[in-house]
Parts: sequence; structure tokens; C-alpha cells
Amino acid sequence: MPNNFLFTSESVAAGHPDKICDQISDALVDAYLTKDPYSRLAIETFATTNNVIVGGEIRAPEISNSEIESIIRSVVREIGYQSKGFDYRKLKITNLIHEQSKDIAIGVDETKNKDEGAGDQGIMFGYACDETEALMPAPIYYSHRILHNISDAIKSGDLKGLGPDAKGQVTLSYEDGRPVVAKSVLVSIQHEDGMSQDKIREMIRPYVLRTLPKDWMCKEEDFLINPTGNFVIGGPDGDAGLTGRKIIVDTYGGAAPHGGGAFSGKDPTKVDRSAAYMARYLAKNIVASKLATRCTIQIAYAIGVSKPLSLYINNHDTGVDGNDLVKIINDNIDLSPKGIRQYLQLNKPIYQRTAAYGHFGRKADSDGGFSWEKTDLSEKLKGLISNLV
Repeated sequence: MPNNFLFTSESVAAGHPDKICDQISDALVDAYLTKDPYSRLAIETFATTNNVIVGGEIRAPEISNSEIESIIRSVVREIGYQSKGFDYRKLKITNLIHEQSKDIAIGVDETKNKDEGAGDQGIMFGYACDETEALMPAPIYYSHRILHNISDAIKSGDLKGLGPDAKGQVTLSYEDGRPVVAKSVLVSIQHEDGMSQDKIREMIRPYVLRTLPKDWMCKEEDFLINPTGNFVIGGPDGDAGLTGRKIIVDTYGGAAPHGGGAFSGKDPTKVDRSAAYMARYLAKNIVASKLATRCTIQIAYAIGVSKPLSLYINNHDTGVDGNDLVKIINDNIDLSPKGIRQYLQLNKPIYQRTAAYGHFGRKADSDGGFSWEKTDLSEKLKGLISNLV
């Protein structure tokens, strides 16, 4: 990559149509995991004007239709939708969830003669860099934080007249490979009819200023608020939503590769989710240990097969040799689906909270949420590399 460049990442608020669907899918995942931590789940959600449809395949204890409806309405209410075209009280909810295919179960289940296999084939990526305190790429990190701070202010009542649907975008200028200032900041946010762009800009400005590092604010002409001029009709009434359509928002904002698989709606036997979390955990600990300043990891799996087909680590010429780290990790970390679930303690109802404002760059919770954001492996990695060299 060149040393001097512009890079842009976007985020979407919890009230974005696709994010509503991600949160519903993961709220249902949490509900099933609460009943049985080893539930098998692949739940999709579709939302449009006053309609929510859930479907997919599961192997789990039964949850009644009325309980599923209650979970869905609770998620929509918590996000803040009581509008004419999307109201948690008036939603028509259609439940099309059915039993998991026995063919998939045979391939995944652990038996006396076979370890637990991956729930699907695929390639998963993890990434970390030292651009921010969370060891995330700066453009996506600040995009998330701007929208999250605005959303919190709307819910608290500090910002009045603004709605739950929003998108944000931050373009940063890099010099000598490091972010130094915002080139542009864009926020498109739902609002009450009759509010002017200028009024909304001044409402949003303090949240952008307090989120970006000092003196990073872009020029006034590059601070863009609702460029089309009006954003009154929002949420699934303005644009249909679907689980898994914001995978770049969920990960690294385009600063790193993505294997293509979505996270939300899936239990942790699905390596789309669990192996991506482990790849992030390993990359973050490599950077936290200062063995590299930038790290990309790829892990590949075959459906029904326990051990990964490959592990690739690229430190982008910023630290120790990636092949040395591959050897250390293969010798010390169990990267089978079961090994990952046990290491990161993923069989818990911890997923709804991941479904808005990014799965990465968050603080680990005391109940096990965001366990993949811990840096508790970093000291061990430094010792193992020292012994190897």
C-alpha cells in the first residue's frame, strides 16, 4: 500500500433495517442458547413495512410462537420503533423456523469415532492493527463510535427529534501509513418532518467532535449531514432489512479481507462466527504483544471436518515471521470448532449485543461477552516466540 492515502469505512446504527434483522436473529440465538447451550441454530430475519419474517433451521428445545413474537417485539421496542410504518406493537410476525437437516447434523456431531466437525466449509479472517486503543482500523472504529454515541444520546433524550435509523461514514487521511486527520465525516440520520439540515448538523456536531481525536475534525465543507436533504421515512418502512447484509460493517470496514460468511443468527459450531472470533483474538493478541503492528489471519475449514485445512498469518513486514507464529499457534491452540468454543466460552447467550456497532473493537464483558477481545494470550506469545528464536 502507498504511505499517503485516504481510506473510508462506514457504520450503520442499531435502527438500520439490516441491523434490526441481525439483532432479532441474535436475540433468538440467545434465547435458544439459554435453554440449551448446545443448540444448533441458523436463523434468518427479513423485515419490511410492519412485517417481520423469521426462518431457518435449528436443533434446539422448543420455544413457543408467542415467546418468539415477544422476543422480536422487545428487540424492535428497545431499538426505538413506534412509527406508523414500523411499530413493535403492530408488527405482523411470521415464524418459518424448522428442524435442522439430519445430513448436516451427521457431519457436525461428535461421536466415539469422530471429533465434532465444522458446521460448514469456509474461510475466516481476523485482523488487528495499532491505529486505535482497541487495536482496530481507525476509520471503522470512529464510524462505529460516532453512531453509537449519537444513538445513546437519542435514547437518553439528550437528542430530540432524531430517529433510530442512521448511517455514518468516516474518511481518514493517512500520512506515512498512519491516520492523522478526518478528510470527511458523513452522517445520514432519520428525523422528524420539518427539521432543517443546518439544525441537525449542529445537533450532531458535538458528538463527532468528542468522538474523534483532538484536532482531527474535517473541514466544514466536508462535514456532510443528510446530503439528500430529507430522511423522514426510515427503518424497514423505507428500505427492507435482511440478516447478514452488513458483514463489512460487522468486521473491519474493508481494511482487511472477509471470507463472506455472516455472523448473526448462528450458533458457535458455525465457524463463520466462532473461527472469525478466534482469528480476531489471535490477531489482536499478536499486535498487543508487539510482535507486529498489523496482523491478518486466515483460517479455512471443510464441513464435518474438525481440524482446519490451513492457518495463514501475515504481519505485513511489521514484526516477526508469520510462519513462526503459525507453528506456535498450531502447537498450543486447539483450532477445532469444539476447541474454539471451549477456549472462548462461546456457548453462552452473548450474541444480541454483538449485532450492532461491530463484533470487534469492543470491551470484554464480565459474563463472557466479547471474550475474543481479551489480550490474555499476549505475554504467552512473547515467551513462546522468544523460545522459538
